[in-house]
Amino acid sequence: MMMSFTDLQEKRRSIYVLGDNVSQTPEELFELVKSAVKHAPTAFNNQTVRTVVLFGEKKDQLWDITADRLKSEVPTEAAYQNTLEKLNSFKAGVATVLFYSDTDVVKTFEENIPLYSENFYDWSEQGHGIAEYATWLAVTEAGLGANIQHYNPLIDESVAKAFEIPAHWRLRAQLNIGSIEEPAPTKEYMTDDDRFKLVK
Repeated sequence: MMMSFTDLQEKRRSIYVLGDNVSQTPEELFELVKSAVKHAPTAFNNQTVRTVVLFGEKKDQLWDITADRLKSEVPTEAAYQNTLEKLNSFKAGVATVLFYSDTDVVKTFEENIPLYSENFYDWSEQGHGIAEYATWLAVTEAGLGANIQHYNPLIDESVAKAFEIPAHWRLRAQLNIGSIEEPAPTKEYMTDDDRFKLVK
């Protein structure tokens, strides 16, 4: 029985203990990501979202790059060891999706539609949020876990060089995917009255 959209929303959680015990092939997971991003809406249908899906040694290379970059940022050796433990948990998954924004497309829309030029960057960011969430829900529907990270812009230059990323692509997020080896804790919600208002 397929889950409803609401069920998927409730089931989607940040899973930090990931594994590689998945039945899907890299090609199948790649198609899942492609479909989720392709059908996610963007302002003026400008389709600014780009993705790079890393598996195996390439995925591990990403987190090795991140570890090297953070070595100069983390203040103590003890803190750095905690950082390495966290990065290794991302390595333990089966894939990492790099989400990029194509800044050339954003600039083109800014130039061609000057009336809304101040909005296109914000709208691109909104498109990213939608695409990332759509991908996360698709991963959830596939029975897998995920967590999203934002080590950009610290790692941007090194990652672009390692994976031959076009200069006009701007890194926005990293989504780690894998089997759920440990469920997320119970989620707490603030009161509805503090968040929602009904006006009739």
